[in-house]
Amino acid sequence: MADIAYQTIAEPRPIPLGEILPWAVFVGLICLMTLYFVGAEQGATAVFAGTGVHEFVHDARHLLGFPCH
Repeated sequence: MADIAYQTIAEPRPIPLGEILPWAVFVGLICLMTLYFVGAEQGATAVFAGTGVHEFVHDARHLLGFPCH
C-alpha cells in the first residue's frame, strides 16, 4: 500500500470585536467625511473658502443625486 498523506483543513477563527472595532470606526468616519464633502461642502455650510472642493466633487454630486446648482 502507498503512504497516504492527509492534508489538514484550516478552520476559520472568529475575529475578536476589539480588533474589528477600531477599523469599523475609522471606515465609518471616512464614509461620513466623504458624504459631507460630496453632499454639503460649499452649500449652506462650508469648511473651506472658495469653490475648489465643490468643483473637485462636482461630478460625484450629480452621480449620487445631490443638487448643486
